Amino acid sequence: MGTEGVPAAQEALLRRMYEVFSTDEREAFMQRCLAPDVDWPNVLDGVRLHGRGAVRAYWARQFAAGHPLVRLEGLRPEEDGEAVVATVRPGMRDASGDRWAEETVEHVYRFDGDGLVTRMDVRTDEP
Repeated sequence: MGTEGVPAAQEALLRRMYEVFSTDEREAFMQRCLAPDVDWPNVLDGVRLHGRGAVRAYWARQFAAGHPLVRLEGLRPEEDGEAVVATVRPGMRDASGDRWAEETVEHVYRFDGDGLVTRMDVRTDEP
């Protein structure tokens, strides 16, 4: 997995965030990775969320509907040099096991001076 040019602290934070997303550790880790006023996409409804509480509620809604999975496949600096792009493969866990999408998506992260995520955007190849 290529990470050349990604600051070590941001790489470590994003790797850990993806490791814990589908576990019970996600709540505790949220305090250490997301800025209090984080700007986050609600992909289900096509709107933006603001603040940890809104992200927490969104994630709870996702897990109530199923067990989402996200596998980190690569990290690289964004072309503007101000963000980090994570290439991820989404999936879902159900009674038959883990199922992964064929396509990857990109999560674009911006950080504050303390190293916390201030904004996340999702990019897909869809028109």
